[in-house]
Amino acid sequence: MTGQANPFESLQEQVDDAAAFLDASPGVLDRLKNPERVLETNLTIERDDGSLETVRAYRSQFNGDRGPYKGGIRYHPGVTRDEVKALSGWMAYKCAVVDIPYGGGKGGIAIDPADYSEDELERLTRAFATELRPLIGEDRDIPAPDVNTGQREMNWIKDTYETLENTTAPGVITGKALDSGGSEGRVEATGRSVALSAREAFDWLDRDIAGATVAVQGYGNAGSIAAALLADLGADVVAVSDSSGGIHAPDGLDPRAVKAHKVETGSVSGYSDTESLTNEELLTLDVDLLVPAALENAIDGDLAADVSADVIVEAANGPLTPDADDVLAEKDVYVVPDILANAGGVTVSYFEWVQNRQRFYWTESRVNEELERMIVDAFDRLVDSYETNDAPNLRTAAYVVAIDRIINAYDQAGNWP
Repeated sequence: MTGQANPFESLQEQVDDAAAFLDASPGVLDRLKNPERVLETNLTIERDDGSLETVRAYRSQFNGDRGPYKGGIRYHPGVTRDEVKALSGWMAYKCAVVDIPYGGGKGGIAIDPADYSEDELERLTRAFATELRPLIGEDRDIPAPDVNTGQREMNWIKDTYETLENTTAPGVITGKALDSGGSEGRVEATGRSVALSAREAFDWLDRDIAGATVAVQGYGNAGSIAAALLADLGADVVAVSDSSGGIHAPDGLDPRAVKAHKVETGSVSGYSDTESLTNEELLTLDVDLLVPAALENAIDGDLAADVSADVIVEAANGPLTPDADDVLAEKDVYVVPDILANAGGVTVSYFEWVQNRQRFYWTESRVNEELERMIVDAFDRLVDSYETNDAPNLRTAAYVVAIDRIINAYDQAGNWP
C-alpha cells in the first residue's frame, strides 16, 4: 500500500488516457484537468477549554458545464489541497458518467474528528459553512457528506446557510436527515450502487454473483452496506477490514452481524470464529470479487502484482493508482471504476435535491428503482464504450463517456469573451 501517489496527478493521468479516444483540442483537455476555483481558508474556533485553534479547510469547484457543482465534505487529517482538487474532478466525471446534471465539487477540513467534542465539531462545521456561504446554493454548489461526516453535519450546514440568508433552502445540501429534507434510501445508496455494479459486471462476464467469494476493505457506510447487499444476492463475503485490521472466514461471514459487532466494539477485529489478517493481506486474497471501500491509493503497482481477485469494484474514490490499473489490465482483472461503482451516493443526492426543489418526496422503493435504472443504464453505456473503442480498461472507457458529455455541454454553450 502507498500513500505517496498524488491523487490530483492520478486524475490528470486518467483524463490523458481517455483523451486518446476523443477528438478534443489540447486546450479543452487542459481545462478538463484542472478545477475552476479552489477555496482555501483557515477556521478558528474556541475549544471547550477556552483555547483557540486554527485549522485548514478547502472547497474545490472543478467543472460546472453540466450544472451546479456537487460533492461531499470530509473531515480527515489527510485532507489537502491536491486531494480535494482530485476528488472534485472525480465528482465531475462521476456525475457525467451516470448522466445527472451536475458538475464536480469537493471539500474538507484537515482534522481528526475523534479529537473533538460534538460541540467543537458543530462550531467547526458552522464556521466552515459561513466561509462557504458565498459559494454554495441550490443552483450553485451543493455539498454532501463524505468521510467522517453525515446527516448531523449536513443539518448544521443547512441551518447555518438558511439562518444567514434568512431563507428556507433545503436543496442547498444533500445527505440530510429525513425530517430536515433528506431522501429515503440515501444512507444505503453508495453501497447499493456498488452491489448493483458488481451484479452487472458478473452478468456481463457471464458469471454468477451467487456463490462468488468477496473481500471488502473498509467497513464504514459504503463497505458494510455493499457487503450486506452482495450477501443478499447470494455472494459469500469471506473477509472484511477496517483501519484496525481485518477478519477472514473462508466459509463466509454474516455482514450485518459483523457491522453490529463493529458498532458495539469500534472494530471488526475480534469477531467470533474468524482469523485476523492485515488490510494488505485482505487486498491480495484469492477471491472472485474485491471491494476496496477505504481511502484513495490503497493499491499501487507493486501491490497490484499480488492481487488475486478476478473483479474489483471500487467503493472508495481513487483506491487504485494508475500504475495499479496498468498491472491489473495486464493480468485481465476487470476493474469497475469508482466514478460508476460508487455513484449511488451522488445519484440519490440528486434525487434528494429534486425532491427538495419540488417539495414532493418519494418512497424508498421509488428511490431504489430509479437508482437501479440509472446504474444499469450507465453500466451498459460503459460496456458499449469499452467494446466500441477497444479501450484498455473499464476506467478509460468510463472517462471517455464522461468527458465526451462534458465537452458536448461546453461546446453547446459556446465561448464567453
